[in-house]
Amino acid sequence: MKAVTTFPVPDPDVDVVLPCLNEAGALPWVLSRIPPGWRALVVDNGSTDGSAELARALGATVVREERRGFGAACHAGLTAATADIVCFCDCDGSLDPALLLPFVAEVRAAESDLVLGRRRPQERGAWPVHARAGNIALARMLRRRTGLRLHDLGPLRAAHREALLGLGLTDRRSGYPLQMVVRAADAGWRVAEHDVPYLARTGVSKVTGTWRGTWQAVRDMRRVLAEPPPPARAHDLVPPSGGARISARPGVPAGAQVTAPPSASAPAPSRGGTVQ
Repeated sequence: MKAVTTFPVPDPDVDVVLPCLNEAGALPWVLSRIPPGWRALVVDNGSTDGSAELARALGATVVREERRGFGAACHAGLTAATADIVCFCDCDGSLDPALLLPFVAEVRAAESDLVLGRRRPQERGAWPVHARAGNIALARMLRRRTGLRLHDLGPLRAAHREALLGLGLTDRRSGYPLQMVVRAADAGWRVAEHDVPYLARTGVSKVTGTWRGTWQAVRDMRRVLAEPPPPARAHDLVPPSGGARISARPGVPAGAQVTAPPSASAPAPSRGGTVQ
Protein backbone atom coordinates (compact mmCIF):
# COMPACT_ATOMS: atom_id res chain seq x y z
CA MET A 1 0.00 0.00 0.00
CA LYS A 2 1.46 3.34 -1.08
CA ALA A 3 1.52 6.14 1.46
CA VAL A 4 -0.88 9.03 0.83
CA THR A 5 0.24 12.63 1.15
CA THR A 6 -2.29 15.47 1.13
CA PHE A 7 -1.75 18.93 -0.33
CA PRO A 8 -3.79 22.13 -0.86
CA VAL A 9 -6.19 22.43 -3.79
CA PRO A 10 -4.09 22.68 -6.99
CA ASP A 11 -4.07 25.34 -9.67
CA PRO A 12 -5.66 24.35 -13.00
CA ASP A 13 -4.04 24.28 -16.44
CA VAL A 14 -1.35 21.69 -15.76
CA ASP A 15 -0.53 18.58 -17.80
CA VAL A 16 1.39 15.66 -16.26
CA VAL A 17 3.40 13.54 -18.71
CA LEU A 18 3.64 9.89 -17.65
CA PRO A 19 5.89 7.79 -19.94
CA CYS A 20 4.56 4.25 -19.83
CA LEU A 21 5.84 0.84 -20.90
CA ASN A 22 3.93 -2.06 -19.32
CA GLU A 23 2.93 -0.31 -16.10
CA ALA A 24 -0.60 -1.72 -15.64
CA GLY A 25 0.23 -2.73 -12.07
CA ALA A 26 1.11 0.83 -11.02
CA LEU A 27 -1.33 2.90 -13.11
CA PRO A 28 -4.35 2.82 -10.76
CA TRP A 29 -2.38 4.31 -7.84
CA VAL A 30 -0.42 6.77 -9.98
CA LEU A 31 -3.51 8.15 -11.72
CA SER A 32 -5.42 8.36 -8.44
CA ARG A 33 -2.70 10.71 -7.18
CA ILE A 34 -2.94 13.21 -10.06
CA PRO A 35 -4.18 16.47 -8.46
CA PRO A 36 -7.81 17.36 -9.31
CA GLY A 37 -8.08 19.62 -12.32
CA TRP A 38 -4.80 18.47 -13.84
CA ARG A 39 -4.66 16.29 -16.95
CA ALA A 40 -2.77 13.00 -17.00
CA LEU A 41 -1.03 12.29 -20.33
CA VAL A 42 -0.05 8.61 -20.33
CA VAL A 43 2.40 8.08 -23.18
CA ASP A 44 2.19 4.44 -24.22
CA ASN A 45 5.58 3.41 -25.58
CA GLY A 46 4.62 -0.03 -26.87
CA SER A 47 2.98 -1.68 -23.86
CA THR A 48 1.71 -5.24 -24.21
CA ASP A 49 0.00 -5.55 -20.82
CA GLY A 50 -3.06 -3.42 -21.54
CA SER A 51 -1.61 -0.27 -19.96
CA ALA A 52 -3.08 2.03 -22.63
CA GLU A 53 -6.59 0.61 -22.30
CA LEU A 54 -6.43 0.72 -18.51
CA ALA A 55 -5.17 4.32 -18.48
CA ARG A 56 -7.98 5.38 -20.79
CA ALA A 57 -10.56 3.61 -18.66
CA LEU A 58 -9.21 5.40 -15.60
CA GLY A 59 -9.73 8.80 -17.23
CA ALA A 60 -6.28 9.60 -18.61
CA THR A 61 -5.51 10.94 -22.05
CA VAL A 62 -3.42 8.36 -23.88
CA VAL A 63 -0.64 9.34 -26.29
CA ARG A 64 0.88 6.65 -28.48
CA GLU A 65 4.59 6.88 -29.29
CA GLU A 66 5.82 4.06 -31.52
CA ARG A 67 9.51 4.91 -31.30
CA ARG A 68 10.98 3.21 -28.25
CA GLY A 69 12.93 5.27 -25.77
CA PHE A 70 12.31 7.19 -22.54
CA GLY A 71 13.09 10.48 -24.25
CA ALA A 72 10.81 9.68 -27.17
CA ALA A 73 7.92 9.04 -24.77
CA CYS A 74 8.62 12.17 -22.70
CA HIS A 75 8.86 14.42 -25.73
CA ALA A 76 5.69 12.99 -27.27
CA GLY A 77 3.92 13.91 -24.05
CA LEU A 78 5.44 17.39 -23.98
CA THR A 79 4.35 18.19 -27.51
CA ALA A 80 0.89 16.67 -26.96
CA ALA A 81 0.43 18.87 -23.87
CA THR A 82 -1.60 22.05 -24.16
CA ALA A 83 -1.35 23.42 -20.60
CA ASP A 84 0.87 26.35 -19.66
CA ILE A 85 2.83 24.23 -17.18
CA VAL A 86 3.95 20.67 -17.90
CA CYS A 87 5.13 18.18 -15.30
CA PHE A 88 6.90 14.85 -15.71
CA CYS A 89 6.60 11.83 -13.45
CA ASP A 90 7.50 8.15 -13.74
CA CYS A 91 4.53 5.85 -14.17
CA ASP A 92 5.86 2.97 -12.06
CA GLY A 93 4.57 3.97 -8.62
CA SER A 94 7.94 5.10 -7.30
CA LEU A 95 6.93 8.76 -7.16
CA ASP A 96 3.71 10.42 -6.04
CA PRO A 97 2.40 12.89 -8.67
CA ALA A 98 0.79 14.91 -5.88
CA LEU A 99 4.30 15.97 -4.85
CA LEU A 100 4.31 18.18 -7.96
CA LEU A 101 1.90 20.68 -6.40
CA PRO A 102 4.58 22.85 -4.72
CA PHE A 103 6.77 22.49 -7.83
CA VAL A 104 4.03 24.00 -9.98
CA ALA A 105 3.39 26.76 -7.47
CA GLU A 106 7.08 27.68 -7.57
CA VAL A 107 7.13 27.82 -11.38
CA ARG A 108 3.86 29.74 -11.55
CA ALA A 109 5.19 32.31 -9.06
CA ALA A 110 8.31 32.76 -11.24
CA GLU A 111 10.54 31.74 -8.34
CA SER A 112 12.20 29.06 -10.49
CA ASP A 113 12.17 28.13 -14.17
CA LEU A 114 12.69 24.40 -13.74
CA VAL A 115 11.99 22.47 -10.54
CA LEU A 116 13.39 18.97 -9.97
CA GLY A 117 12.77 16.35 -7.31
CA ARG A 118 15.76 14.94 -5.44
CA ARG A 119 14.86 11.32 -4.73
CA ARG A 120 15.13 10.15 -1.12
CA PRO A 121 14.61 6.36 -0.84
CA GLN A 122 11.93 5.40 1.71
CA GLU A 123 12.18 1.63 1.38
CA ARG A 124 14.97 -0.89 1.23
CA GLY A 125 15.79 -1.65 -2.40
CA ALA A 126 13.87 1.35 -3.76
CA TRP A 127 17.03 2.68 -5.40
CA PRO A 128 19.61 -0.02 -6.33
CA VAL A 129 23.23 0.71 -5.49
CA HIS A 130 24.37 0.64 -9.11
CA ALA A 131 21.67 3.10 -10.15
CA ARG A 132 22.52 5.46 -7.30
CA ALA A 133 26.23 5.30 -8.11
CA GLY A 134 25.56 6.17 -11.74
CA ASN A 135 23.38 9.09 -10.68
CA ILE A 136 26.09 10.48 -8.37
CA ALA A 137 28.68 10.29 -11.14
CA LEU A 138 26.39 12.08 -13.58
CA ALA A 139 25.58 14.81 -11.05
CA ARG A 140 29.30 15.50 -10.65
CA MET A 141 29.80 15.65 -14.42
CA LEU A 142 26.81 17.97 -14.71
CA ARG A 143 28.36 20.28 -12.10
CA ARG A 144 31.59 20.47 -14.08
CA ARG A 145 29.71 21.10 -17.32
CA THR A 146 27.18 23.70 -16.11
CA GLY A 147 28.04 24.78 -12.56
CA LEU A 148 24.69 23.50 -11.26
CA ARG A 149 25.11 21.90 -7.84
CA LEU A 150 22.39 19.30 -8.23
CA HIS A 151 22.35 15.96 -6.43
CA ASP A 152 19.90 14.07 -8.61
CA LEU A 153 18.61 13.96 -12.18
CA GLY A 154 15.29 12.50 -11.17
CA PRO A 155 12.20 12.33 -13.39
CA LEU A 156 9.88 14.41 -11.19
CA ARG A 157 9.96 17.95 -12.61
CA ALA A 158 7.91 20.98 -13.69
CA ALA A 159 8.38 23.92 -16.08
CA HIS A 160 6.53 26.07 -18.61
CA ARG A 161 5.62 24.12 -21.75
CA GLU A 162 6.61 26.73 -24.34
CA ALA A 163 9.94 27.32 -22.64
CA LEU A 164 10.69 23.59 -22.65
CA LEU A 165 9.87 23.35 -26.34
CA GLY A 166 12.19 26.31 -26.91
CA LEU A 167 15.13 24.29 -25.57
CA GLY A 168 15.11 22.25 -28.77
CA LEU A 169 15.58 18.89 -27.02
CA THR A 170 16.80 16.19 -29.40
CA ASP A 171 17.72 13.15 -27.27
CA ARG A 172 15.11 10.40 -27.46
CA ARG A 173 16.75 7.87 -25.15
CA SER A 174 17.87 7.93 -21.54
CA GLY A 175 19.72 11.22 -21.99
CA TYR A 176 16.51 13.27 -22.33
CA PRO A 177 16.17 14.29 -18.64
CA LEU A 178 19.81 15.36 -18.50
CA GLN A 179 19.67 17.24 -21.79
CA MET A 180 16.72 19.22 -20.44
CA VAL A 181 18.78 20.35 -17.44
CA VAL A 182 21.94 21.06 -19.45
CA ARG A 183 20.14 23.20 -22.02
CA ALA A 184 18.17 24.98 -19.32
CA ALA A 185 21.46 25.85 -17.59
CA ASP A 186 22.98 27.02 -20.88
CA ALA A 187 19.95 29.26 -21.35
CA GLY A 188 20.34 30.84 -17.91
CA TRP A 189 17.33 29.22 -16.28
CA ARG A 190 16.97 29.14 -12.51
CA VAL A 191 16.95 25.45 -11.58
CA ALA A 192 15.68 24.38 -8.15
CA GLU A 193 15.91 20.99 -6.45
CA HIS A 194 13.75 19.73 -3.58
CA ASP A 195 13.72 16.45 -1.66
CA VAL A 196 10.93 13.98 -2.51
CA PRO A 197 10.24 10.50 -1.08
CA TYR A 198 11.20 7.69 -3.44
CA LEU A 199 9.32 4.39 -3.15
CA ALA A 200 9.99 0.91 -4.47
CA ARG A 201 8.67 0.75 -8.01
CA THR A 202 5.97 -1.66 -9.16
CA GLY A 203 7.39 -4.22 -11.59
CA VAL A 204 10.86 -4.38 -13.12
CA SER A 205 12.76 -1.27 -14.24
CA LYS A 206 13.49 -1.06 -17.96
CA VAL A 207 16.52 1.17 -17.42
CA THR A 208 18.15 0.98 -13.98
CA GLY A 209 16.93 -2.47 -13.00
CA THR A 210 20.19 -4.02 -14.26
CA TRP A 211 23.85 -3.05 -14.50
CA ARG A 212 23.54 -3.20 -18.29
CA GLY A 213 20.56 -0.87 -18.33
CA THR A 214 22.27 1.53 -15.96
CA TRP A 215 25.43 1.56 -18.08
CA GLN A 216 23.40 2.27 -21.21
CA ALA A 217 21.71 5.19 -19.46
CA VAL A 218 25.03 6.58 -18.24
CA ARG A 219 26.46 6.26 -21.75
CA ASP A 220 23.50 8.16 -23.21
CA MET A 221 23.94 10.90 -20.63
CA ARG A 222 27.69 11.17 -21.09
CA ARG A 223 27.01 11.80 -24.75
CA VAL A 224 24.65 14.62 -23.81
CA LEU A 225 27.25 16.20 -21.51
CA ALA A 226 29.78 16.13 -24.35
CA GLU A 227 27.53 18.22 -26.58
CA PRO A 228 28.51 21.91 -26.90
CA PRO A 229 25.81 24.52 -26.27
CA PRO A 230 23.58 24.94 -29.38
CA PRO A 231 24.76 27.94 -31.47
CA ALA A 232 23.20 31.17 -30.19
CA ARG A 233 20.57 29.35 -28.14
CA ALA A 234 22.34 29.76 -24.81
CA HIS A 235 22.57 33.51 -25.38
CA ASP A 236 19.31 34.26 -27.17
CA LEU A 237 16.77 32.20 -25.24
CA VAL A 238 15.29 34.27 -22.40
CA PRO A 239 14.54 32.28 -19.24
CA PRO A 240 10.77 31.78 -18.68
CA SER A 241 10.75 34.18 -15.72
CA GLY A 242 12.93 36.73 -17.47
CA GLY A 243 15.82 36.25 -15.06
CA ALA A 244 19.39 35.21 -15.76
CA ARG A 245 20.54 33.61 -12.52
CA ILE A 246 21.30 29.89 -12.30
CA SER A 247 20.73 28.21 -8.96
CA ALA A 248 20.16 24.80 -7.41
CA ARG A 249 18.64 24.74 -3.91
CA PRO A 250 18.88 22.14 -0.39
CA GLY A 251 5.88 19.41 -30.90
CA VAL A 252 3.78 15.41 -30.99
CA PRO A 253 6.42 13.58 -33.08
CA ALA A 254 5.40 12.35 -36.50
CA GLY A 255 3.32 9.18 -36.20
CA ALA A 256 2.23 9.76 -32.63
CA GLN A 257 -1.46 9.45 -31.80
CA VAL A 258 -3.38 11.07 -28.96
CA THR A 259 -6.53 9.48 -27.56
CA ALA A 260 -8.66 11.23 -24.96
CA PRO A 261 -10.61 9.22 -22.38
CA PRO A 262 -14.22 8.44 -23.43
CA SER A 263 -15.72 10.74 -20.79
CA ALA A 264 -13.36 13.68 -21.37
CA SER A 265 -13.96 16.57 -23.70
CA ALA A 266 -11.50 16.54 -26.57
CA PRO A 267 -8.75 19.18 -26.32
CA ALA A 268 -7.62 21.18 -29.31
CA PRO A 269 -5.39 19.11 -31.64
CA SER A 270 -1.71 19.51 -30.80
CA ARG A 271 1.01 20.03 -33.35
CA GLY A 272 1.74 16.94 -35.42
CA GLY A 273 -0.76 14.67 -33.65
CA THR A 274 -4.36 13.58 -33.93
CA VAL A 275 -6.92 13.70 -31.16
CA GLN A 276 -9.46 10.89 -31.32
